[in-house]
Amino acid sequence: MGYDIIGDVHGQADKLETLLQGMGYRKKAGSFQHPHRTAIFVGDYIDRGPRQVDTYRIVRAMVESGDALAILGNHEFNAIAWHMPDPDVVESEMFLRPRHGELGAKNRQQHRHFLAEVEDSPLHDEAIEWFLTLPLWLDLPELRVVHACWHDGYMAELAPLLGPSRTLTHDLMVRASRRDDPVFRAVEGITKGLEVPLPEGHAFFDKDGHERCNVRIRWWDESVHSYRDLALMPEDARMALPEMAVPANERPVYDQRKPVFIGHYWLQGEPVLQAEKIACVDYSAGKGGPLVAYRWDGENTLDVSHFYVQER
Repeated sequence: MGYDIIGDVHGQADKLETLLQGMGYRKKAGSFQHPHRTAIFVGDYIDRGPRQVDTYRIVRAMVESGDALAILGNHEFNAIAWHMPDPDVVESEMFLRPRHGELGAKNRQQHRHFLAEVEDSPLHDEAIEWFLTLPLWLDLPELRVVHACWHDGYMAELAPLLGPSRTLTHDLMVRASRRDDPVFRAVEGITKGLEVPLPEGHAFFDKDGHERCNVRIRWWDESVHSYRDLALMPEDARMALPEMAVPANERPVYDQRKPVFIGHYWLQGEPVLQAEKIACVDYSAGKGGPLVAYRWDGENTLDVSHFYVQER
């Protein structure tokens, strides 16, 4: 039995169907099936693409038929928070993810494609409840899967609090939406990556045009240490950063026991390994890039030739 680890789909059902068919999956009894392989989805099924509901239904059908495993991405987390009322606010129409003011406008903009297909419908409730059944990470006997960052410390903090199969409960969703709660930092790190404050006087604009004074880092790269080498940001802004080291306590050290697969990072170009045992399968399918998978056949050290790229 092999695993096909599939990158962030972001509502691109056409690309997903093409990728699955190209890898030998065939639709039977409502689910794409393979005679001796199982798909693993790394999260971010929604937002940005033209077929939100279709993508959700494809992934859910495969999981429920036993033809796939799937984890929670940050877009599913955000969708749950957008939909879930804030229990600590008396006023009506207040939710864990703000809907009002400048921040609310930004949140709606990021979520607009999914909302256009499901808002104020029973299907919206159904999808959110299903997202809550998705684990934050998978630790299988042979490999691991997490959306953005494998962080043993954060996982140890969360493990005794999580629901069955490492899922977020309603209470944890509330805590994960409170910036002063340690659950927020742990869930944020696992689903959105490790973020560190930039040195004083430095900032940049992200892919959506928002100014940021914190930056995600290449947590997997243990060969370099400076902000300039580790920051995930536009090249001109990155090269303006100083060579000072990111504090060691801001970076996890991966134990290398098993391969780990991630999504989230909007990579471009030909697929490459992040390390001998770390591979990202997100190559910007939601913004015109290809949908990418890694076809794992039992190897403990990953092989770049096992990437599968959906034909454009």
